Amino acid sequence: MNKTARAAGQVETFEQGAGPTLVLFHSLLADRTSFDLVAGELAKHFHTVVASLPGFGASPAVEGGLEAVADRMAEALGELPAPITLVGNGYGGFVALCLVQLHPGLVARLVLADAGACFSEPGRAAFRGMAMGAAAKGLEGIADIAMRRLFAEDFHAANPDLVMQRRKVFLATDPNVVIAACEALATMDLRPGLPAVTIPVLAVVGKQDEATPPAMSHEVVSLLPHARLIELEGLAHVPQLQDPQRFLEAVLPFLRGGS
Repeated sequence: MNKTARAAGQVETFEQGAGPTLVLFHSLLADRTSFDLVAGELAKHFHTVVASLPGFGASPAVEGGLEAVADRMAEALGELPAPITLVGNGYGGFVALCLVQLHPGLVARLVLADAGACFSEPGRAAFRGMAMGAAAKGLEGIADIAMRRLFAEDFHAANPDLVMQRRKVFLATDPNVVIAACEALATMDLRPGLPAVTIPVLAVVGKQDEATPPAMSHEVVSLLPHARLIELEGLAHVPQLQDPQRFLEAVLPFLRGGS
């Protein structure tokens, strides 16, 4: 996988494969390596670009909340050949949904993997709590909560090595980036702009996802003009890590141009 700097060196990307452009945005609780198990297969069909969101990897952080993050990523996408298909997981999905609202015409197709448009009040409170916990105790103080939001309890018990690996990745993140993102998600409401998003959208959600529950995917699909939903039994917030094959089976027909 070739490492590249996009948007005047502001966005770190890892690129492989040839064909139509496919860009992958990762979750807040993970990083670009959360796509490692599917990127190789996707690269058989697409020019696959795995991006590090601002504040992750070698991508400098940006101030200004979710819109500023979306603008930075839109600059990077603007350097790639059209048409562009965008896949966003979790926080990456919120960034992607914000991006297509702010920059219509830049993205041709969108996959929202365990994302949505607005959190319930309990969801907002959870992000406020995570932000306060990280500010007071560092990421170690919220690492257990973060891992519970990535994977369901039974998956933890069956896959301790993977959970430990993801915990190390999370703890290596800049706490200020996590705090800022949590504060942004606690106030985010992208619903008003959804009717104007006329591109095809596929929402995929793990039925055990506690971080962005399936109800959020149902809501966003109901408000988008051209969207449909696939629920994945037994999976949680990062389905591409838990069951790469099932994730690929869910998204590949859509990525290839299916409805």
